Amino acid sequence: MAVLPSRAGAAPVATLSVKFTPERLGAPTALSFGFAIAPGSDAGNALTRVELSYPAELGISTSGLGLASCSPALLESRGPAACPANSHVGYGSVLLKIPIGLEVVQETASLALLAGPSPNGTLQLLLCATGESPVAARIVLSTQLLPGRLEISVPPIATLPGAPYIAVVQLRATLGGRLTYYEHIRGRTVAYRPRGIGLPRVCPRKGFRFAAALTFLDGSRSLALATVPCPRRR
Repeated sequence: MAVLPSRAGAAPVATLSVKFTPERLGAPTALSFGFAIAPGSDAGNALTRVELSYPAELGISTSGLGLASCSPALLESRGPAACPANSHVGYGSVLLKIPIGLEVVQETASLALLAGPSPNGTLQLLLCATGESPVAARIVLSTQLLPGRLEISVPPIATLPGAPYIAVVQLRATLGGRLTYYEHIRGRTVAYRPRGIGLPRVCPRKGFRFAAALTFLDGSRSLALATVPCPRRR
């Protein structure tokens, strides 16, 4: 996997990483992706939006993930455990920079990815970050899953009046993977593993290409690229 960071003007420097598990053409897989902002390059410039471009051939919309939906209000008030099992589509972690007085501390929060209500036919994903220490908080990010593109909006998150916003500096997420769904068959509830994302039978000539465009509070943008090489034929 190649990872190429780039910089636009004075924007923070970002990198993107992507992998498939397992790497087998024509078979179901889990898609793991992550971005990171280089330490010291953000200078308090909070992230506000991420647009992840991915190959449309991956068939995320036909993955069998997100057969139920979770209410954003329920998710924010009671957490991912209160949502239907069939609404869970992935998991991960997020690294936050939190200004507390004159200090800036870092906190790693667990991340749950769930399907939300989709009134316009576009799959809405909810990203729920839950932190325990030093700040106990739950943050719900709204996203849109479009053909070939995942859009994540990061709202301004304040700690104290006049203090800098909490900044997302790293995110790691997996779509698919360790998930258990349930269906009713002849009066019984049966557990099963959802199929997951399907790799196409034919690999693009130069591999699977991904890009993450990050937008920051001051309007600056960074672009990070990553390519997953074609799996070796068995």
